[in-house]
Amino acid sequence: MITITPAAADMIHRSASEGNINGLPMRIAAKRNPDGSIHYGMGFDDNELEGDIHVKAGDIDVVIAETSQPLLEGTTLDYVELEPDTWQFIFMNPNDTNFSPPA
Repeated sequence: MITITPAAADMIHRSASEGNINGLPMRIAAKRNPDGSIHYGMGFDDNELEGDIHVKAGDIDVVIAETSQPLLEGTTLDYVELEPDTWQFIFMNPNDTNFSPPA
Protein backbone atom coordinates (compact mmCIF):
# COMPACT_ATOMS: atom_id res chain seq x y z
CA MET A 1 0.00 0.00 0.00
CA ILE A 2 2.39 2.74 1.22
CA THR A 3 6.06 2.61 2.16
CA ILE A 4 7.71 4.99 4.61
CA THR A 5 11.48 5.23 4.36
CA PRO A 6 13.62 5.12 7.51
CA ALA A 7 14.43 8.85 7.10
CA ALA A 8 10.72 9.75 6.91
CA ALA A 9 9.87 7.45 9.83
CA ASP A 10 12.59 9.07 11.94
CA MET A 11 11.24 12.56 11.23
CA ILE A 12 7.65 11.45 11.95
CA HIS A 13 8.78 10.04 15.31
CA ARG A 14 10.74 13.22 16.11
CA SER A 15 7.76 15.41 15.20
CA ALA A 16 5.44 13.34 17.39
CA SER A 17 7.88 13.53 20.28
CA GLU A 18 8.40 17.30 19.93
CA GLY A 19 4.64 17.85 19.74
CA ASN A 20 4.08 15.53 22.71
CA ILE A 21 1.67 13.45 20.60
CA ASN A 22 3.40 10.07 20.65
CA GLY A 23 1.08 7.21 19.86
CA LEU A 24 -1.22 9.08 17.47
CA PRO A 25 -1.50 7.60 13.98
CA MET A 26 -0.29 9.50 10.92
CA ARG A 27 -3.16 10.35 8.57
CA ILE A 28 -2.12 10.60 4.93
CA ALA A 29 -4.53 12.00 2.35
CA ALA A 30 -4.44 12.38 -1.41
CA LYS A 31 -6.68 14.24 -3.83
CA ARG A 32 -6.40 14.40 -7.60
CA ASN A 33 -6.03 17.93 -9.01
CA PRO A 34 -7.73 18.98 -12.28
CA ASP A 35 -4.38 18.67 -14.11
CA GLY A 36 -4.04 15.02 -13.02
CA SER A 37 -1.37 15.65 -10.40
CA ILE A 38 -2.00 14.65 -6.79
CA HIS A 39 -2.17 16.95 -3.77
CA TYR A 40 -1.04 15.38 -0.47
CA GLY A 41 -1.74 16.10 3.15
CA MET A 42 -0.47 14.49 6.30
CA GLY A 43 -0.72 15.01 10.01
CA PHE A 44 -1.31 13.26 13.30
CA ASP A 45 -4.97 12.39 13.79
CA ASP A 46 -6.96 10.53 16.40
CA ASN A 47 -10.32 10.91 14.64
CA GLU A 48 -11.87 7.71 13.33
CA LEU A 49 -13.87 8.28 10.16
CA GLU A 50 -16.14 5.81 8.41
CA GLY A 51 -14.21 3.94 5.72
CA ASP A 52 -10.76 4.67 7.17
CA ILE A 53 -8.11 2.12 6.32
CA HIS A 54 -5.43 1.36 8.89
CA VAL A 55 -2.04 0.13 7.69
CA LYS A 56 1.35 -0.38 9.24
CA ALA A 57 4.25 1.16 7.31
CA GLY A 58 7.29 -0.06 9.18
CA ASP A 59 6.61 1.00 12.74
CA ILE A 60 4.31 3.89 11.76
CA ASP A 61 0.56 3.50 12.17
CA VAL A 62 -1.04 5.10 9.10
CA VAL A 63 -4.68 6.00 8.56
CA ILE A 64 -5.93 6.58 5.03
CA ALA A 65 -9.44 7.61 4.02
CA GLU A 66 -11.12 5.14 1.72
CA THR A 67 -11.21 7.75 -1.06
CA SER A 68 -7.44 8.34 -0.85
CA GLN A 69 -6.47 4.66 -0.88
CA PRO A 70 -6.41 4.13 -4.68
CA LEU A 71 -4.38 7.30 -5.17
CA LEU A 72 -1.77 6.23 -2.60
CA GLU A 73 -1.36 2.62 -3.75
CA GLY A 74 2.36 1.96 -4.31
CA THR A 75 3.47 5.33 -2.89
CA THR A 76 6.73 5.85 -0.99
CA LEU A 77 7.01 8.67 1.53
CA ASP A 78 10.57 9.92 2.02
CA TYR A 79 12.28 12.77 3.85
CA VAL A 80 15.09 14.25 1.76
CA GLU A 81 17.45 17.20 1.58
CA LEU A 82 16.33 19.10 -1.52
CA GLU A 83 18.98 21.80 -1.12
CA PRO A 84 21.65 22.27 1.53
CA ASP A 85 19.87 22.51 4.90
CA THR A 86 16.42 22.30 3.26
CA TRP A 87 14.67 19.04 4.18
CA GLN A 88 11.18 18.07 3.07
CA PHE A 89 8.79 15.14 2.92
CA ILE A 90 8.27 13.94 -0.63
CA PHE A 91 5.77 11.50 -2.09
CA MET A 92 7.03 9.19 -4.83
CA ASN A 93 3.80 7.99 -6.35
CA PRO A 94 3.41 6.06 -9.61
CA ASN A 95 -0.26 7.19 -9.70
CA ASP A 96 0.77 10.85 -10.03
CA THR A 97 1.05 12.14 -13.60
CA ASN A 98 4.08 14.22 -12.54
CA PHE A 99 5.92 11.25 -11.03
CA SER A 100 9.32 10.42 -12.43
CA PRO A 101 11.14 7.48 -10.83
CA PRO A 102 14.45 8.40 -9.18
CA ALA A 103 17.47 7.77 -11.37
